[in-house]
Amino acid sequence: MALIRYSPFREIDTLQREMNRLFDTISSSPETENGGLTFVPPAELSETSDAIHLKLEIPGMEPENFDVQVTAESVSISGERRSQTITEQQGMTRSEFRYGQFRRVIPLPARVKNTDVQAEYKNGILQLNLPKAEEEKNKVVKVNIG
Repeated sequence: MALIRYSPFREIDTLQREMNRLFDTISSSPETENGGLTFVPPAELSETSDAIHLKLEIPGMEPENFDVQVTAESVSISGERRSQTITEQQGMTRSEFRYGQFRRVIPLPARVKNTDVQAEYKNGILQLNLPKAEEEKNKVVKVNIG
């Protein structure tokens, strides 16, 4: 039977290789990792006593290229960013833009009246004004102090 010496540095090297492999899979091409999804629009959510205000950053798209659906509990946005083919004289094209389909579902902190939603798309920012449902506005909760 062979005697193997314990080497803590070998364990650290193994851990580092595994962490590098993990980060490589996370940061690799989003097209292959997310089933073709390449873009998730960032969102900003704020709430007042009467409404919920949601901003989504969707630059470089036309409003007809995305779909917004609102339920009483969530907002779903999906669409597709289409690529434009540009050929250059030297036969080389480089693009760092992401193209493809995207979908994002954002849960809302309160129920909204989804029939009265107002939307505005300007300068790549989609702003949604989601009025709260009447039962949410007038909701009073009794607090027991124990």
